[in-house]
Amino acid sequence: MQEEFLNQIADQLKQGMTEFLAQTDLKKNDIFVLGCSTSEIQGKKIGKYSNLDVGRTVIKTLTEILPSGVQLAVQGCEHLNRALAMERQVAEDHGLEIVSVCPSLHAGGAAQVAAFETFKDPVEVEHVTAKAGIDIGDTAIGMHVKFVQIPVRTSIKEIGSAHVTYLSSRPKLIGGERAIYKFENLNQQVDPLNPLA
Repeated sequence: MQEEFLNQIADQLKQGMTEFLAQTDLKKNDIFVLGCSTSEIQGKKIGKYSNLDVGRTVIKTLTEILPSGVQLAVQGCEHLNRALAMERQVAEDHGLEIVSVCPSLHAGGAAQVAAFETFKDPVEVEHVTAKAGIDIGDTAIGMHVKFVQIPVRTSIKEIGSAHVTYLSSRPKLIGGERAIYKFENLNQQVDPLNPLA
């Protein structure tokens, strides 16, 4: 794999994530999902040309740019039912069920293999409800990002040759015609019948 291409991938990911993070509010212990097709990054058909160098570049770049305390979960391919690789402690802290499987290049994918190499104590879980995520190569991360999802636009539309989508989320807006969505402290409001009170 050409170093120039790997550097291009890293630069595109850094730029896109910098713009994404400026528009989102990720906090300590939030889960961030990565879906990544290294095949698509290379301009190939998803699931057919997994590349560990590309996977390592993506994982290294993401772990360097994510805010401290934000927890990375790396989605695998359909052959692992899109299970996610993450640190065991994160899975336990979030009460997630750990499953017995390890990724390979063709069942899980290169990004998951790279995550297993990088994490201190990696495990796989079947499902998370993440605050946000990035989908590189149309890998369908929506099932792992909490409702209500919000697409976030950046200037980086592709990483390598792969289409990229950034997702954030917000709490549901509920209620009817009388509902409001910004709290008004009644102790600080003026009584129209007694404005000097």
